[in-house]
Amino acid sequence: MRKGGGMSTASPRTPFVWRMMRRVNGRVATRAISGGRGPRDLVLLLTTTGRRSGLPRTTPLQYEEANDAVHVASARGAQADWFRNAQAEPRVTVQMDHRRFDATAEAVLDPVRIADFLAMRLTRRPVMMRLMLLTEGVAPWSGRRGLERIAAKKALLVIRPLQG
Repeated sequence: MRKGGGMSTASPRTPFVWRMMRRVNGRVATRAISGGRGPRDLVLLLTTTGRRSGLPRTTPLQYEEANDAVHVASARGAQADWFRNAQAEPRVTVQMDHRRFDATAEAVLDPVRIADFLAMRLTRRPVMMRLMLLTEGVAPWSGRRGLERIAAKKALLVIRPLQG
């Protein structure tokens, strides 16, 4: 039971998975940005402005590029601090590999759009996404219905570089 009497919807493994992915993302980002070896096309550094502190906050996150934008999903949904920061102040800075740019972030909570993103990600990174589906309690072969079930609990930022 959570504070307030409600039941948690997360599986018992989920917090561990979040911690593990945060560590992995941080290591991959550090290696890629410092010029070391690693999957440079997997993790970016997103710098948001803290909604309370006003200070810059940098978070390593996995991403996909599509339609002239960078897409970043929140495993914790709209409750992730970096997501809430971007909602409060949509001007962000992104560092991908050796590129750094200012951008505007659009918060997406529509499950259909999020499921579209997950479907794209599943075609691009099938092994990783199948593991993610399993940790969410969804069979990898459940198709669009399974993606929409997960999408209802997630959030997405669509980040577009500023012109100029």
